[in-house]
Amino acid sequence: MENKKLDLAALSSIPLIMTLGNSALIPILPQISRELKVSTFMVSMLITVYAVVAIILIPIAGYLSDRFGRKAVIIPSLIIAAAGGAVSAGAAWWLTNGAAYWVILGGRLLQGVGAAGAFPIVIPLVGDMFEDEEQVSKSLGIIETSNTLGKVLSPIIGAALGVWLWYAPFMMIPVLCLISVLLVIFLVKSPGTKKEAPSFREFIGSLKDILAEKGRWLYAIFAVGCICMFVIFGVLFYLSEVLESRYDIHGVTKGFILAIPLAALCLSSYWSGKMIGKHKKRMKWIGCFGLILMTASLVVMGFSSQIYYVIGVFTAGGIGIGAALPCLDALITEGIEEEQRGTITALFSSMRFIGVSLGPPVISILLNTSHFILFMTLAAVGAAGILLTLFAIRPSEDNSDTNGNSKKSKNVHYRLGGKSMVRVKRKV
Repeated sequence: MENKKLDLAALSSIPLIMTLGNSALIPILPQISRELKVSTFMVSMLITVYAVVAIILIPIAGYLSDRFGRKAVIIPSLIIAAAGGAVSAGAAWWLTNGAAYWVILGGRLLQGVGAAGAFPIVIPLVGDMFEDEEQVSKSLGIIETSNTLGKVLSPIIGAALGVWLWYAPFMMIPVLCLISVLLVIFLVKSPGTKKEAPSFREFIGSLKDILAEKGRWLYAIFAVGCICMFVIFGVLFYLSEVLESRYDIHGVTKGFILAIPLAALCLSSYWSGKMIGKHKKRMKWIGCFGLILMTASLVVMGFSSQIYYVIGVFTAGGIGIGAALPCLDALITEGIEEEQRGTITALFSSMRFIGVSLGPPVISILLNTSHFILFMTLAAVGAAGILLTLFAIRPSEDNSDTNGNSKKSKNVHYRLGGKSMVRVKRKV
């Protein structure tokens, strides 16, 4: 792992930049709504359209990365994301009102196309880079921490840029993407391809076989990832609206307030990535504990609308989400063989983007109901994630002793969701 620090640093820039390019808009959505004279629901579509197009294209990007290589997909995708940001910035600069809104929306769509082949491909690339499962888990923890760090910084940076110029966050995107392109080109060394890539027909057949054999636990992890993103982006959208409309808190102050629960999420992700190692039972139970903490916080938030109470309690929920996310990444990466890893992790990323896309518009509708109903709805969704984790994800590790210490063996045998598989450790 020591000789791959630069590779990891370069790869970590991708989720950081992709998150900044999306989440930095959240604190300025009310400002965009006023500038473009569009409704709250319409402005929420700037988040949703980015996620929807990514949902559609991520599985294709995953297949292409399995066939042609991870870097061959990541680099053009970052360039496309940069172009999308430039289109949105140009539209905001030169156009007004409705015309500007629709072109900005088109730019966000193009940015989503780029995002589909960027961060989702980082996860399987990290899995390819290391032979040891514990190194994979730690590295994925770093990647997930970079993702959550982007969420911490985005409300502060987005709000600060919005004070200067309301469309400055769009201008930031091309610059950051091009920096990431250079880092990936010069610092990331892709592992050599071990086997000839399958044809599209073989790929579809292999995908069907994987989902038929391992679908139970895969679908559960997909759904839980979706739920976590739905809660994060839903609550952030709620806080962004309420801080301005009810408490008249704007700008950088608002950004720092939004960053508090996200900072807890970031630190928790880093801790979780270090803790889980290669112990799949530990991955399940840390993830389950995280979901319980998230859901409990949503229930408690429903009993008071006082903003600092909500933020304080959601900070605990952020710790729960941060604990769960690296566990989900590691379970998938270690449960799928390298040849299909890009595609399966891409499907997982698609489900996460579904959560991102649903959060803001659903909350914009629930804002018309009561505070209690809004948070009980979110809590019910969180409870579904707990049940899925408890009953659909059932790892067992035959290579561990009663104290959880790994025994040396040639093969690693484990079971997820009732399906057994043997992973043969590759020779270095």
